[in-house]
Amino acid sequence: MRKKVIGIIGGHQCNKEVEQLAHNLGKKLPKVAEILVCGGLSGVMKHVCSGFKASGGTVIGIIPGYDKDEANAFVDIVIPTGMGLARNVLVVKSADAVIALPGGAGTLSEIAYCLQFSIPVISLKSWKIPGVISVHSVSAAVGTAQRLLHRSQR
Repeated sequence: MRKKVIGIIGGHQCNKEVEQLAHNLGKKLPKVAEILVCGGLSGVMKHVCSGFKASGGTVIGIIPGYDKDEANAFVDIVIPTGMGLARNVLVVKSADAVIALPGGAGTLSEIAYCLQFSIPVISLKSWKIPGVISVHSVSAAVGTAQRLLHRSQR
């Protein structure tokens, strides 16, 4: 059986509240997915990676540049693309379901890719868009992801 992959998207800069939210989310997600995929850099990505790795999960970072050393210290597998923001499509296409945390235009573009490719996307205090499942807590995000990932494995 193929391993479950959860994608995380969000801002490359974030405040302390979002850092804590991302870390807590990362700590709980290994219960529902073996692999986390993200953009592999700073902000939301760094904090969710730290939590996920601390709980025993494997982290893949698909980075925009060519230098593997640009990835945050919690990424296990770095995929350097040299594609800049175009790598966003690779992040979401690698996931079975995606959770969006607060972010800007890059996060919005990744949500749009999810919708275009029919990849389930959960918004945790992020963009509110038709077709996106909005939740307000880490527990709700993890529970929703678990249901979506279970459904995708059938």
